[in-house]
Amino acid sequence: MKQNWLEIILIWLTVAVMTVISTFTVSREHILGPFAAILAGSLALVSLIQLFRAEPKGFVRRLIYVGGGSYLILTIATAYIWLRG
Repeated sequence: MKQNWLEIILIWLTVAVMTVISTFTVSREHILGPFAAILAGSLALVSLIQLFRAEPKGFVRRLIYVGGGSYLILTIATAYIWLRG
């Protein structure tokens, strides 16, 4: 599992960068669409990596870590947007 942390952290960084860009370029009324696409994209990316790796061991754990971390990043951004008002 240790070699997978680099992959997970890189996906989290990508999610964070895309979230910051979306937060400052998309209006408050339309932000949920891009946030949903970012979350879905992070899960699709880890699934795509799994497809090419063809190693079933640890896939669910990577999926949970990527999904949970991405969800946390997007939740913090949503709270920021709502508090910014």
